[in-house]
Amino acid sequence: MFGRKKDSTLTPGSTIKAEDVGSLDAAMDAATGKGRATPKRREAEAKNRRPLVHNDPKLARSEQRKKNAEARAQMNAAMVSGDDRYLPAQHKGAQRRYIRDFVDARWSLGEFFLPVAFVFVIGTFVVGNRPEFALPLILALYGLVAIAVTDSVLMARRVRKRLRESFGEDKVQRGSIMYAVLRSFQMRPTRMPKPQVKRGQYPG
Repeated sequence: MFGRKKDSTLTPGSTIKAEDVGSLDAAMDAATGKGRATPKRREAEAKNRRPLVHNDPKLARSEQRKKNAEARAQMNAAMVSGDDRYLPAQHKGAQRRYIRDFVDARWSLGEFFLPVAFVFVIGTFVVGNRPEFALPLILALYGLVAIAVTDSVLMARRVRKRLRESFGEDKVQRGSIMYAVLRSFQMRPTRMPKPQVKRGQYPG
């Protein structure tokens, strides 16, 4: 009675019309649920992959200079704040911080050596060829050097003892004593990294 609906199933040897191709594409898009074919994982990773080295050398140099400038800015800020994350390698670590705090907490004769020596040098130029004045100045300068060295030796012994007590007998970092001595001969305002403790505020 009623005519059968035409079957759209393709049979061997049958031809595909243009409108049938459009219908099939629409059906496939609808089946994916996205209106388009889902990309393969390899294709998606290829789109997200970025080259490690720029093809443009000028752009690469510009970006490297920018990174270097940011690193220097972080290091300079750390030299003032004492942030261990961005300090240069020679200042990093708990032992280095302990030494700096110990040296900065005490009065060291070595920190007055440079300004006093400068005064002595000016004094020798003022007195000129008058040995009765020049010789006492030179002897006094040598005496100051001897006292400052003695003070630094005593300080170094205390630092070594403190480090062994705090970090272990065999855990003292190499070069720690020289690090302490050199810092003790620097004037406090010029020390870098900047002192983070007050006078008398020794580390625990």
